[in-house]
Amino acid sequence: MTSSHSDTEPTAAEKHHPLLKLALELGPLIIFFFGNLRGEWLAKAFPVLSTVGGPLFIATALFMAATVASLVVSKIVLRHLPIMPFVSGIVVLVFGSLSIWLQDETFIKMKPTIVNTLFGAVLLGGLFFGKSLLGYVFNAAFQLDDIGWRKLTLRWGVFFLFLAVLNEAVWRNFSDEVWVNFKVWGTMPITILFTLAQMPLIMRHTLEERTEETK
Repeated sequence: MTSSHSDTEPTAAEKHHPLLKLALELGPLIIFFFGNLRGEWLAKAFPVLSTVGGPLFIATALFMAATVASLVVSKIVLRHLPIMPFVSGIVVLVFGSLSIWLQDETFIKMKPTIVNTLFGAVLLGGLFFGKSLLGYVFNAAFQLDDIGWRKLTLRWGVFFLFLAVLNEAVWRNFSDEVWVNFKVWGTMPITILFTLAQMPLIMRHTLEERTEETK
């Protein structure tokens, strides 16, 4: 029983660097938005970037580089690779490379769909096998009882599938600019609102901190 609890226990580094953890997750998205917004200026200032393609491809290349840098810093400072950013990073590198190589924006636009579908399927699939996998993702933020993790995992699993469908609807029906703005400024507020809506559940199922272990 103690080993299963330690698997979801936040590391000391995560406790001491919460803002860094947030910056590492949001940083690549901000860089992606900036790269698309100022792609033409970047191509003129740094001619090597013009070989990548248009603004969206330049943004994709910068997004890939920022994602790798984020994972490296996370490994060095936080001393581990968080599951969700790591999986997302792999998909970013694969689909981003395909987008630039084939000069086809479809791959990078489908990346959020693939990632969110994957996360949703994994979380719901884990519940089917009796595993509340969300405890391994949000371990630095919450310590919940088993029932709380199961309920929260179910909600997040469905929410990820919702985001996947929403991304498909936006990129297939609107312009590149609308999709980029949605990806950066739409998805994050929606996710924050959803997270805040889970606070009553989290508060009901939060475990008391075991202060004896820290002495």
